[in-house]
Amino acid sequence: MTHFSMTDMDRKRVADAVTAAEQGTNGEIVTILTERSDAYHDSALHYAILAMLAVVAVFAIWPQALEAKIALFRGGWAGTPDWHVNLFALMVIEVIVFLLMRFALAWMPLRLALTPRATKRRRVRRRAVQYFKVGAERRTARRVGILLYLSRDERMAEIVADETIHRAVPAERWGDAMLALIAEVRQGRVAEGMAAAVGQIGAILAEGLPKTADDVNELPDGLIEL
Repeated sequence: MTHFSMTDMDRKRVADAVTAAEQGTNGEIVTILTERSDAYHDSALHYAILAMLAVVAVFAIWPQALEAKIALFRGGWAGTPDWHVNLFALMVIEVIVFLLMRFALAWMPLRLALTPRATKRRRVRRRAVQYFKVGAERRTARRVGILLYLSRDERMAEIVADETIHRAVPAERWGDAMLALIAEVRQGRVAEGMAAAVGQIGAILAEGLPKTADDVNELPDGLIEL
C-alpha cells in the first residue's frame, strides 16, 4: 500500500490554497488529512468466523475428509467413526483456522483489501462527520464552516458543510472539487489534490456566500494531520 508523506512545502501549499479560497467568500474551509478512518477489526473478525463456518461446511459435505485427518493420528488406520472424536477434531481445526485467519488479517493492507468498499465508505463518512462536529460545526458565527477530509489508506474523501452552506449550495455542486482532488491523489500528489479541491470549494462558496466587509477568519487555514 502506498503511503503519502507531507513536507512543510506541501502543508504550506494547502494552507495557502485555503487562505486564497477564503478571500472571495464568508465560508471557512478546514482541511484534514488522516492515515485511515478505522482499524477495521470487525472485518478481520468476520472473515475469521466465515473461515470457521467454511470448515464446518466442507466437512459436512465431505465427512470422509475429516475421517482422513483423524486417521493421520492413528498411523493412517481408519477406525470406527466416533462422533465424540469427530466433533473434537472439528473444533480443533476450527480454532486453528480462526487463529490463522486472524493472524493473516493483522496485516493492515490485507485487511483493507478484504474490507468491502461500502464499509470503508461508511467509516470514512462517519469519521469525517465526527471531526466536522468537533472542529468546524457551529464554530463560526454564521454557521459557514466546511470540512475537506481525506483518508489516505482508503483513498476516499468527504466534504461536510455547516447548515448555512447546506442551504446555499446543493450537495451535488461539490462533485467538481472531489474530481479535482481524486485526479491528483491518484498520482500520489496529495497536497496538490487538496489544494485543487480547496480552490474549487472556494469558487463554489464565492457564488453562494460571497465575501462581506465584516467577515473575519474564525477557523485556522493550516492543514490538520491526524
